Formats: sequence, structure tokens, C-alpha cells
Amino acid sequence: MALPDASPEISDALQVLHRVFGYSSFRGEQQEIIEQVVGGGDALVLMPTGGGKSLCYQIPALVREGTGVVISPLIALMQDQVNALTALGVRAGFLNSTQEPYERQAVERAFLADELDLLYLAPERLRTENTQRLLDRGKVSLFAIDEAHCVAQWGHDFRPDYLALSLLHERWPKVPRIALTATATAATHAEIVARLGLEEARHFVASFDRPNIQYRIAPKNNPLKQLLELIRTEHDGDAGVVYCLSRASVEKTAAFLVEQGIDAVAYHAGMDSRTRAENQARFLREDGVVVVATIAFGMGIDKPDVRFVAHLDLPKSVEGYYQETGRAGRDGEPATAWLAYGLQDVVQQRKLIEGSEGDEARRRSLGMHLDAMLALCETVDCRRTQLLAYFGQSGEPCGNCDTCLTPAESWDGTVPAQKLLSTVWRLARERRQKFGAGQIIDILQGKKTAKVIQFDHDGLSVFGIGADLSTAEWRSVVRQLLALRLLAVEGDFGTLVLTDDSGEVLGGRRSVSMRKEKAVAAPARKESGSRSGKGARVPVDLPAAAEPVFLALRAWRAATAREAGVPAYVVFHDATLREIATRLPTTVAELGTIGGVGEAKLTKYAEGVLDTLAECAAAPGAPAAAVPSAPAAPAPQGRPEAGDADEPPFDLDEMEPPWDDWE
Repeated sequence: MALPDASPEISDALQVLHRVFGYSSFRGEQQEIIEQVVGGGDALVLMPTGGGKSLCYQIPALVREGTGVVISPLIALMQDQVNALTALGVRAGFLNSTQEPYERQAVERAFLADELDLLYLAPERLRTENTQRLLDRGKVSLFAIDEAHCVAQWGHDFRPDYLALSLLHERWPKVPRIALTATATAATHAEIVARLGLEEARHFVASFDRPNIQYRIAPKNNPLKQLLELIRTEHDGDAGVVYCLSRASVEKTAAFLVEQGIDAVAYHAGMDSRTRAENQARFLREDGVVVVATIAFGMGIDKPDVRFVAHLDLPKSVEGYYQETGRAGRDGEPATAWLAYGLQDVVQQRKLIEGSEGDEARRRSLGMHLDAMLALCETVDCRRTQLLAYFGQSGEPCGNCDTCLTPAESWDGTVPAQKLLSTVWRLARERRQKFGAGQIIDILQGKKTAKVIQFDHDGLSVFGIGADLSTAEWRSVVRQLLALRLLAVEGDFGTLVLTDDSGEVLGGRRSVSMRKEKAVAAPARKESGSRSGKGARVPVDLPAAAEPVFLALRAWRAATAREAGVPAYVVFHDATLREIATRLPTTVAELGTIGGVGEAKLTKYAEGVLDTLAECAAAPGAPAAAVPSAPAAPAPQGRPEAGDADEPPFDLDEMEPPWDDWE
């Protein structure tokens, strides 16, 4: 497998890539990154989810002498990560608090005997003196700091123990380090460099574009019903993740989906650890399970066939949104990122920021993160280009987001803005009163509700001056004024107040352009495949004659994975099954040329695959075997990364903490 002009390091790496992972070439910047680390240099890698980050440290760990130590943030997933590597013939282990003492001792002995290729640790365990002395006694080939954005204090997934990882270079200065993350702004990038001491490292920044994901943001109007429609019309039988802000919302949403016949489970930090682990295992190891979760779920999840990620509440930042939506479509197949967004989301997030811990600088930073998220929601331009711009990258309109497929309209909202701001001003000035959006809209529309009559608001000069707009349109005006910081939220009851910039609009010195809301059907999209039976999706580019073979291989894979107690993708990814179904190998040697079939998997699974193919060939109307020398269909190179419109305000005491999986 060596290239004529390849360095010895890359020749060795290519041999490992083919022998262990079953691929013939690297993709993107993988080769340069691997060459840097194999040669003993440090690297900082910013690469999107599904871009093949794990290979960038796994292969150097297999090439270099000693054991690669991986700092991984979530201990709950270490077992699955190790299982996936073991299936490839890699000697991998982990040390964490879920193990019995004898299990940890066995892993420690294997490490000291140089019998491990990769060892996974949580940052909390690395900080202990016992672990540090253990690493001193063994041979460490490299340190891989996964999910490195956790070091950023004002990022979206701050993990305090990541701040101590600067000790790696101080205590083991000759061991190369590679820090990896799927998302980082320029500020987060700089903070990673400073806090981990990576000033001398080579930086590799890949494109953050995930063209297979269709981004859609819909006005919130009975979000549970909207979610059900999304699943039933576009993703029936698909695996998906639904994010909610609070534990109560998670429980309510999961129960609703189950009542509607959707195979759904809940996941949040308030559940007992056993139930949480069981639900996570079901999602990972069974086809078509939907998990409803808080942001505590998802980091490190290697499941490649998640077909949709839905948000029922507004994410706190673009970084968090990008990270969470990136868990869809890791296999490169079409996937959906869908968000339901309404006025109450904006009010709630503003209140959370005002009540957050920390100084004014931190609240200002949180506000800036939210402003960027609101700008993404309110844009009339391509969402993908705006998302890329947030990370400092450029792009052309994608043709695969809602604003490209059903272009949004903008309108001059200056006069409605003046009417609404004037109403807020008159209530404060003339009546010394503050109210929320509902009362202000009733005044503008001239509704003589009990509350309007009680406070004599029908006597205000602004009463009825906004009867030309519907309630939904006025709520959109309020939401967009909040997004533009021309209006603010105050107090526990979400009352509206003017800002320093409101006078610019009231005085006619500033115009306000707004996004026009319209109820639209889901935009047309390229299907990720046809279906044959409930929950059995066939890849879109698979020839019709190969469909029954692909489905038979999936059934074999499911049974094999169930027997081994591992997720189906640990056996083979869909991309590998697709190539097998298309090429129809008839011998072990031919099967070995399929992408994703390394030596260990060939030894373990060849008999089962070939028997399944033989049964398919014997069936009436079976497709003829492909000519062995026919070129393979392109395959991914590198292992894929192993209600009401207004919901009531959330109980702040039951908001989900950012982390629940500490060591």
C-alpha cells in the first residue's frame, strides 16, 4: 500500500489504514495531520463531525511505539468506543469509575506490559496522582485531547477539568499532543491554544460545511404536533435525536411520541444512571430509535445513521447548535436539522442570561452567543452560509436549506416597530406599568379583554392602532425586536422594556427590516433512500437490483451485532454493506477489497457475509455477481466517526446542567 514518494511514516500509516480499517487512501487533511503526529509534532485539528477525526489519532497510536492515551469527556461511551476498536483488532482499553477494581488492575497491567494500542481516560482521572504515576511507568506514544472545545470557559460545553490538561506538556514534554474538536470560533480556537499550550502546534482547520444536512427553522406552533409531523412524513422508522431545554420537556415529549407509536426513549441527568445507560444503549444498538434528551446527551456518540436532529427549544449558541445538529448524517447520507423557534424561546433565553452566575463580562458573552443564534434564526439569506460565516468561513448559497428552497421575504417593519415600542413607552410613562407581549399585543389590536378593561388600557391613545396585523404577526415583530436588541425582557414575568437603541426607531432615525413569517410545507429534499418495510431505509444511490441484498445484509448485521452485544455499526457501516450489495463478492479475497473491511473483520465476518450473499444469489430473480475487477463504488475514506405556540416559562431550578457524566 505504500506510495512511491511517501515518507516512511505515511507508508506505515497507509498500511495500517488498509489492514485495520479497510480503506486504501486518506481523505482531506488526514494524511498531513497523521504525518505531523507520527513524526512527534503537536497538532490542533478543527474538523466537522463525520470528517474522520478519530483516525487522526488512532492511526498514529498504532504506528508509534507505546500506547496512545485519549482524553475523552464522557465515561458512558468509553465501552462502546473500545468495543468498536476491538472489533477492528485494535488493542484498546479504558480506565474509569464504572469498572470494578480488578477490571482497572487488568487494564493497568496491560498498559505497563505494552499490550495496549489505545487507552481512554476522563480528564478527571488523568488529574489524579495515581494515574499520572501509572503513565510515568509505561510508554505513552501520544496524547489525544478529544472534544477540545471543552477547555473554552465561555464555549458551549465547558468542562473545568480540561483546564488542567496543560500538565501533559509540562510532565511529558516529549510526547506529541493532538487536540481535536468539531466546532470552534476564532475566539474558542485561540482559547484552546492558550490553555493547552499549543502555540507551537500545527493547526488544521477543515471546512465546517456538512452539505448532506438540510437546515430548517420553523415558527413554533404546537411544537409536539410539528415534531410528530416531521417524523411521520419524512423520518418514519429513522433514528433521531430530539433536544429539549428542560428535563420536564424531555419527559413530556418522549411520552407523547411513545403514545403516538414512535419508538422513543428519554435521556437527562435527573434519571437514574441505570435507566439512562439502558436508553442510550437502545438508541445506539437498535435501528430506528428516537432519543429525546437535554444537551447532556450526544457528545462522543458515534452512531452514523442518525437521520434527523430536532430542537424543540432555542439553543444557547451557534456553536452548541452546530455541534448538536452535527450528530445527524455522520455517514454522509441526507439528514435533517430541524428547529422550532418562537417568541417564548427568546424571552426565556434572555431571562436565563440575566439570571446567570458570573460577572457582567460573562453575561455579555452569553448575550453575544444568543444574538448570533437569533441572527441565524431570523435571516432571510442562506442558513448554511450564515452558519459558516460564524466560524469564519465563506460559502455560496447551498440550495439545501429552507431559505434557499423556499426563500423568505423581508418587509419594512419600521411603523409596526414604532407602534409597539410606543405602546411599551406609554405604559411605562403614563401608567408606570410593565407588561408582557400578550397584553401589549391585545392593546395594539384593540381587544377589550378582561385584563385590558381592568387596567383601563382601552383608554390609551395607542389602543387599536395595530389592528391591521394578526396576533402571529405581532408576536413575530416582538421576537425580532428582541433579537435586534430594540426591546428587552425584564424580571421574572418577562415584561418588555425599551433599550438604549429604542429611541432611534421611535425618533425615525432608524428603519427596521423584518423577516415575513409564512406557514410553508416542508421544502422538497433529496430522499436519503427508499424504504422496503417499516424502518428499513435503502440508500438513494443503490441500484434497484441490489436492494434485497442490502436488506438481507442489514438483517444479518443486526443479528450478528445483537449476539455480540454491540451496536450494528460496529460490525459494518451502511456504506460497506452498500458496496458489498453492489459488487457481490464471491470469495474472501474479493470481500477484502471492499472499503471498511479490514483484516480483523474479514476474519470474523467473511463467512456470514458470503453465506448471506449465497442465499440471495439462490433466490429467484437474484442479481448477477459483479465482475471482480470492476471498480468499487466510491466509499467514504477513513472510518466515519466511530403543545401551544407559547410554552409556559421553564422552572429554572430544573434546567439541565451542562454535564452529568463526571468521572
